[in-house]
Amino acid sequence: MPAQAPARLSPADTKTRILDAAETLFVAGGFESMSMRQITSAAGVNLAAVNYHFGSKDALIHAVLARRLDSLNEQRLAMLDTFEATLGDRLTCEHVLVALFLPAVRIYRSDVPFADRYLHFLGRAYTDPSPVVRDFINTHYIQILGRFFSAFQRTLPDLERHDLGFRLNFAMGALASILAAGNTQRVIREFTQGSGDNEALILSRLASLMVAALKAPLPGSAETNVFDAIVNTPGVAATH
Repeated sequence: MPAQAPARLSPADTKTRILDAAETLFVAGGFESMSMRQITSAAGVNLAAVNYHFGSKDALIHAVLARRLDSLNEQRLAMLDTFEATLGDRLTCEHVLVALFLPAVRIYRSDVPFADRYLHFLGRAYTDPSPVVRDFINTHYIQILGRFFSAFQRTLPDLERHDLGFRLNFAMGALASILAAGNTQRVIREFTQGSGDNEALILSRLASLMVAALKAPLPGSAETNVFDAIVNTPGVAATH
Protein backbone atom coordinates (compact mmCIF):
# COMPACT_ATOMS: atom_id res chain seq x y z
CA MET A 1 0.00 0.00 0.00
CA PRO A 2 1.31 3.50 -0.75
CA ALA A 3 2.42 5.50 2.26
CA GLN A 4 -0.13 7.95 3.54
CA ALA A 5 0.69 11.62 3.10
CA PRO A 6 1.34 13.42 6.40
CA ALA A 7 -1.68 15.16 7.83
CA ARG A 8 -1.88 18.79 6.82
CA LEU A 9 -1.53 21.22 9.71
CA SER A 10 -4.37 23.60 10.45
CA PRO A 11 -3.53 27.33 10.43
CA ALA A 12 -3.73 27.38 14.23
CA ASP A 13 -1.35 24.42 14.53
CA THR A 14 1.05 26.02 12.05
CA LYS A 15 1.05 29.27 14.01
CA THR A 16 1.68 27.44 17.28
CA ARG A 17 4.51 25.44 15.73
CA ILE A 18 6.17 28.64 14.51
CA LEU A 19 5.79 30.29 17.93
CA ASP A 20 7.23 27.23 19.70
CA ALA A 21 10.22 27.11 17.35
CA ALA A 22 10.91 30.83 17.66
CA GLU A 23 10.61 30.66 21.46
CA THR A 24 13.08 27.78 21.68
CA LEU A 25 15.60 29.62 19.50
CA PHE A 26 15.09 32.85 21.45
CA VAL A 27 15.70 31.14 24.80
CA ALA A 28 18.79 29.40 23.45
CA GLY A 29 20.52 32.41 21.93
CA GLY A 30 18.49 35.60 22.00
CA PHE A 31 16.80 37.67 19.33
CA GLU A 32 19.84 38.60 17.26
CA SER A 33 20.97 34.98 16.89
CA MET A 34 17.61 33.94 15.41
CA SER A 35 17.24 33.86 11.63
CA MET A 36 14.12 33.28 9.61
CA ARG A 37 15.81 30.27 8.05
CA GLN A 38 16.42 28.76 11.49
CA ILE A 39 12.83 29.42 12.50
CA THR A 40 11.31 27.85 9.41
CA SER A 41 13.65 24.86 9.66
CA ALA A 42 12.87 24.27 13.34
CA ALA A 43 9.13 24.69 12.76
CA GLY A 44 9.08 22.58 9.60
CA VAL A 45 7.27 25.27 7.63
CA ASN A 46 8.15 27.56 4.74
CA LEU A 47 8.86 31.27 4.87
CA ALA A 48 5.48 32.05 3.35
CA ALA A 49 3.76 30.55 6.40
CA VAL A 50 5.78 32.76 8.77
CA ASN A 51 5.06 35.84 6.70
CA TYR A 52 1.37 34.95 6.50
CA HIS A 53 0.93 34.58 10.25
CA PHE A 54 3.34 37.27 11.51
CA GLY A 55 4.67 39.38 8.65
CA SER A 56 8.17 39.92 10.02
CA LYS A 57 10.73 38.63 12.49
CA ASP A 58 10.04 41.61 14.77
CA ALA A 59 6.31 40.86 14.84
CA LEU A 60 7.03 37.20 15.49
CA ILE A 61 9.20 37.91 18.54
CA HIS A 62 6.52 40.31 19.81
CA ALA A 63 4.02 37.45 19.59
CA VAL A 64 6.44 35.10 21.36
CA LEU A 65 6.87 37.55 24.23
CA ALA A 66 3.17 38.40 24.49
CA ARG A 67 2.16 34.73 24.54
CA ARG A 68 4.05 34.21 27.80
CA LEU A 69 4.18 37.65 29.39
CA ASP A 70 0.57 38.84 28.89
CA SER A 71 -0.87 36.13 31.11
CA LEU A 72 1.95 36.45 33.65
CA ASN A 73 1.43 40.19 34.03
CA GLU A 74 -2.33 39.78 34.32
CA GLN A 75 -1.76 37.38 37.22
CA ARG A 76 0.76 39.75 38.80
CA LEU A 77 -1.64 42.67 38.59
CA ALA A 78 -4.56 40.64 39.97
CA MET A 79 -2.43 39.59 42.95
CA LEU A 80 -1.30 43.16 43.60
CA ASP A 81 -4.94 44.32 43.39
CA THR A 82 -5.88 41.71 45.99
CA PHE A 83 -3.12 42.75 48.38
CA GLU A 84 -3.91 46.45 48.01
CA ALA A 85 -7.64 45.93 48.51
CA THR A 86 -7.11 43.68 51.53
CA LEU A 87 -4.26 45.50 53.27
CA GLY A 88 -4.56 49.15 52.32
CA ASP A 89 -1.90 51.13 54.20
CA ARG A 90 -0.53 47.89 55.70
CA LEU A 91 0.88 46.84 52.32
CA THR A 92 4.61 46.12 52.55
CA CYS A 93 7.30 45.77 49.92
CA GLU A 94 7.30 42.04 50.72
CA HIS A 95 3.70 41.85 49.49
CA VAL A 96 4.64 43.71 46.31
CA LEU A 97 7.55 41.33 45.74
CA VAL A 98 5.27 38.32 46.19
CA ALA A 99 2.82 39.74 43.64
CA LEU A 100 5.73 40.25 41.27
CA PHE A 101 7.33 36.82 41.64
CA LEU A 102 4.74 34.29 42.84
CA PRO A 103 2.88 33.96 39.50
CA ALA A 104 6.14 33.07 37.74
CA VAL A 105 7.10 30.59 40.48
CA ARG A 106 3.70 28.91 40.16
CA ILE A 107 4.08 28.57 36.39
CA TYR A 108 7.58 27.11 36.90
CA ARG A 109 6.20 24.56 39.39
CA SER A 110 3.16 23.66 37.24
CA ASP A 111 2.75 20.84 34.73
CA VAL A 112 2.20 23.05 31.67
CA PRO A 113 4.36 21.98 28.70
CA PHE A 114 6.74 24.97 28.82
CA ALA A 115 7.13 25.10 32.62
CA ASP A 116 10.63 23.60 32.64
CA ARG A 117 12.05 26.47 30.57
CA TYR A 118 9.79 29.26 31.80
CA LEU A 119 12.22 30.94 34.19
CA HIS A 120 14.96 30.66 31.56
CA PHE A 121 12.59 32.38 29.11
CA LEU A 122 11.88 35.19 31.59
CA GLY A 123 15.58 35.72 32.20
CA ARG A 124 16.22 35.93 28.47
CA ALA A 125 13.25 38.25 27.89
CA TYR A 126 14.34 40.73 30.56
CA THR A 127 18.04 40.76 29.63
CA ASP A 128 18.06 40.50 25.84
CA PRO A 129 19.73 43.69 24.55
CA SER A 130 17.81 43.86 21.28
CA PRO A 131 15.86 47.14 20.90
CA VAL A 132 13.03 45.07 19.43
CA VAL A 133 12.68 43.18 22.72
CA ARG A 134 13.40 46.12 25.02
CA ASP A 135 11.00 48.50 23.29
CA PHE A 136 8.21 45.93 23.29
CA ILE A 137 8.51 45.22 27.02
CA ASN A 138 8.89 48.88 27.98
CA THR A 139 5.89 50.02 25.92
CA HIS A 140 3.53 47.03 25.92
CA TYR A 141 3.72 46.63 29.71
CA ILE A 142 4.21 50.27 30.71
CA GLN A 143 1.02 50.36 32.80
CA ILE A 144 2.00 47.21 34.71
CA LEU A 145 5.49 48.58 35.32
CA GLY A 146 3.99 51.83 36.54
CA ARG A 147 1.60 50.09 38.94
CA PHE A 148 4.36 48.09 40.56
CA PHE A 149 6.72 51.05 40.75
CA SER A 150 4.00 53.09 42.48
CA ALA A 151 3.39 50.24 44.94
CA PHE A 152 7.09 50.07 45.76
CA GLN A 153 7.12 53.84 46.25
CA ARG A 154 4.25 53.65 48.75
CA THR A 155 5.92 50.88 50.74
CA LEU A 156 9.40 52.46 50.64
CA PRO A 157 8.61 56.17 51.19
CA ASP A 158 12.12 57.02 52.39
CA LEU A 159 13.67 56.28 49.00
CA GLU A 160 13.92 58.98 46.37
CA ARG A 161 12.32 58.04 43.06
CA HIS A 162 15.62 57.84 41.17
CA ASP A 163 17.24 55.78 43.94
CA LEU A 164 14.30 53.34 44.00
CA GLY A 165 14.49 53.02 40.21
CA PHE A 166 18.21 52.28 40.33
CA ARG A 167 17.84 49.69 43.10
CA LEU A 168 14.99 47.92 41.34
CA ASN A 169 16.87 47.85 38.04
CA PHE A 170 20.00 46.57 39.76
CA ALA A 171 18.26 43.82 41.74
CA MET A 172 15.92 42.72 38.96
CA GLY A 173 18.74 42.81 36.42
CA ALA A 174 20.91 40.59 38.60
CA LEU A 175 18.10 38.07 39.02
CA ALA A 176 17.24 38.07 35.31
CA SER A 177 20.89 37.54 34.38
CA ILE A 178 21.07 34.47 36.61
CA LEU A 179 17.91 33.02 35.05
CA ALA A 180 19.08 33.85 31.52
CA ALA A 181 22.13 31.65 32.03
CA GLY A 182 19.84 28.61 31.99
CA ASN A 183 19.70 25.41 34.08
CA THR A 184 17.08 26.87 36.39
CA GLN A 185 16.64 23.53 38.16
CA ARG A 186 20.24 23.78 39.39
CA VAL A 187 19.77 27.46 40.25
CA ILE A 188 16.72 26.66 42.40
CA ARG A 189 18.56 23.81 44.15
CA GLU A 190 21.51 26.07 44.97
CA PHE A 191 19.26 28.96 45.90
CA THR A 192 17.26 26.90 48.39
CA GLN A 193 20.33 24.87 49.44
CA GLY A 194 18.55 21.64 48.53
CA SER A 195 15.65 22.29 50.89
CA GLY A 196 12.98 21.90 48.20
CA ASP A 197 11.15 24.18 45.82
CA ASN A 198 7.94 25.07 47.66
CA GLU A 199 6.58 28.55 47.11
CA ALA A 200 7.20 29.98 50.57
CA LEU A 201 10.82 28.79 50.65
CA ILE A 202 11.68 30.20 47.22
CA LEU A 203 9.93 33.50 47.91
CA SER A 204 11.39 33.96 51.39
CA ARG A 205 14.95 33.47 50.15
CA LEU A 206 14.38 35.65 47.11
CA ALA A 207 12.69 38.39 49.11
CA SER A 208 15.50 38.43 51.66
CA LEU A 209 17.94 39.43 48.92
CA MET A 210 15.58 41.86 47.20
CA VAL A 211 14.52 43.57 50.42
CA ALA A 212 18.16 43.96 51.42
CA ALA A 213 18.87 45.69 48.11
CA LEU A 214 15.81 47.92 48.39
CA LYS A 215 16.14 48.88 52.07
CA ALA A 216 19.91 49.10 52.51
CA PRO A 217 20.92 52.56 53.81
CA LEU A 218 23.08 54.66 51.54
CA PRO A 219 26.71 54.82 52.71
CA GLY A 220 27.68 57.92 54.62
CA SER A 221 31.00 59.74 54.74
CA ALA A 222 32.43 57.26 57.27
CA GLU A 223 31.83 54.29 54.93
CA THR A 224 33.17 56.26 51.97
CA ASN A 225 36.31 57.11 53.94
CA VAL A 226 36.88 53.41 54.68
CA PHE A 227 36.87 52.59 50.98
CA ASP A 228 38.92 55.66 50.18
CA ALA A 229 41.63 54.30 52.47
CA ILE A 230 41.41 50.86 50.87
CA VAL A 231 41.69 52.02 47.26
CA ASN A 232 44.61 54.27 48.22
CA THR A 233 46.58 51.47 49.87
CA PRO A 234 50.18 51.52 48.63
CA GLY A 235 50.47 49.11 45.72
CA VAL A 236 46.73 49.39 45.03
CA ALA A 237 46.41 53.11 44.43
CA ALA A 238 46.27 54.18 40.79
CA THR A 239 49.42 55.66 39.36
CA HIS A 240 49.29 58.72 37.11
